[in-house]
Amino acid sequence: MQIQNVINLLKGKNIAFLATLMPDKSPQVTPVWIDTDGTHVLINTATNRIKYKNITRDPRVAVSVVDASNPYNMVSIRGIVEDIIRGKEADDHIDALAKRYLGVDRYPFRREGEERVIIRIKPKSIFVLV
Repeated sequence: MQIQNVINLLKGKNIAFLATLMPDKSPQVTPVWIDTDGTHVLINTATNRIKYKNITRDPRVAVSVVDASNPYNMVSIRGIVEDIIRGKEADDHIDALAKRYLGVDRYPFRREGEERVIIRIKPKSIFVLV
């Protein structure tokens, strides 16, 4: 496996799909912005979203990312939510993602009173297609 290719996909301007489990164990999939710290998959969300509620109940997740410029370059990751990061770090992170994905300095879709969090996922299995 080419770990650098995986990091490039996670650091690129690519949309990912995060799968979580509903209370009845049915899957729930959401398109998300994606990031990595080089070891973990990072997803920023708000605490009022279904994906956040699902991962606080069941930390098992799957993430799929396809290269926006080459759909045959993709990675699929199954893992466990290892940590939830709150506060200034999460707020700064969503602004950095807005810069990458939208070219703006601040995340423009923030709602009043919204608490942002970073979901930090430890990969358990990684499948890469290049």
